[in-house]
Amino acid sequence: MAERPSPRSGTTAPTRSRRPRSVRARTTLGAGAVVLAALVVGAVAFVVVLRLVLLDGVRTSAEAGLEQVSSRVEADGVAAVTGYEDVLVQVVGDGGAVLAHGEDADGAALPAADESRWTHDGERWLLVADDVDLPGGGEAALVYGATLDQADTAVRTAVVLLAVGVPVLVLLLVAVTWAVTGRSLRPVERMRTEVETIRAARPDARVEVPDTGDEVARLASTMNAMLDRLERSAESQRRFVSDASHELRSPIASIRQHAEVAVAHPERTEVADLADVVRSEAVRLQDLVTGLLELSRLDEGGIRTRRPVDLDDLALDAVARARARAAATPPSDVDLPAVRVDGSAISAARVLGDERVLTGVVRNLVDNAVRHASARVAVSLTEHDGSAVLTVDDDGAGVPEDERARVFERFVRLDEARSRDAGGAGLGLAIVRDAVRAHGGDTTVVTSPLGGARFVVRIALGG
Repeated sequence: MAERPSPRSGTTAPTRSRRPRSVRARTTLGAGAVVLAALVVGAVAFVVVLRLVLLDGVRTSAEAGLEQVSSRVEADGVAAVTGYEDVLVQVVGDGGAVLAHGEDADGAALPAADESRWTHDGERWLLVADDVDLPGGGEAALVYGATLDQADTAVRTAVVLLAVGVPVLVLLLVAVTWAVTGRSLRPVERMRTEVETIRAARPDARVEVPDTGDEVARLASTMNAMLDRLERSAESQRRFVSDASHELRSPIASIRQHAEVAVAHPERTEVADLADVVRSEAVRLQDLVTGLLELSRLDEGGIRTRRPVDLDDLALDAVARARARAAATPPSDVDLPAVRVDGSAISAARVLGDERVLTGVVRNLVDNAVRHASARVAVSLTEHDGSAVLTVDDDGAGVPEDERARVFERFVRLDEARSRDAGGAGLGLAIVRDAVRAHGGDTTVVTSPLGGARFVVRIALGG
């Protein structure tokens, strides 16, 4: 075995043989090996069976000849065997003396066993023997031999033909398999080449689907579907980055503008006013970055840790939090209207999930309802058909029916009637949708009995 220096120790290490990596080569070698093994086993079995059949034929012929000669000896005496040619015939008396023999048998006594093989003048014979009654009285052993030459010749011919035919058949099969496999894999190679040429400049390029209806055609269709999903994902990411950049730029620009005014006209700028602007824009930036990080975590791994979570505790906490914020907000503040938050319809429900993420879901829904409500928000939690159903109603302007799917997209804010929250980036409902999906649930929005919007979250019960 060849050796090569080890890259770490400088010593030599044995070179490992490499198996062929090509599907075409592996298929051809596998088919050739299987067929070769099958043909070799079949050829050996054929030769063995052929030899046994031919030997049985010679034995039957020898036994028939023995019976015929025995009848003649019993009728005409031992002299009846002297005229036989192309066979071995002997009459052996007591003590092994040869009483008579045919023309091809010499005076040496032949084995008088029931069946034996004898080589005479380089030729193999099958011998059979039997006792015979002599006309003058007494018994002798009659030995009859049939040649095995024709059987041996037939077996040798079969061995030669198989020794030549088996490799030829295997080579023919290998060649056909190589050609057919290459032809079958040609569309796959073409698809690989087409996919390799797809670049960002041609995101709409697709592979050609062969009109065969086989596995290759289904592979091409699946690959095109995957490319469609990748294109949509890339477009969504580009739009997400663009929207995020725009949202991040607004508070940064506001802070910079007020800072530049303060530097240019310090006598006109109050430090308290500048601090309020910086604080509010920093809070806006913090909320935006927090939302982006949460969406990134949901996109990357979903929910990795699942534990039993009492959803009613999270809902009651969100209601209490909203009431406290509403009570602490002056009536003139339009960002957080003084609305009444009703949590009397919250009942016990336990789900399996991430408590931190579910806390964000409930708070986002309640905060969203408070921001858009006129005077009332109602939160309810029930169990129905094996799911926990969280419902958040408000009496605001509602969500138009044609906007109900788009409202869960990232950085989406509806018209003025639905965008009273100053500085909202449109990430809250997107986080709700992705977080609920990560828990195996779904989120919908319909018209509320209060006249505004009703957001409904369904998550399977667990724990």
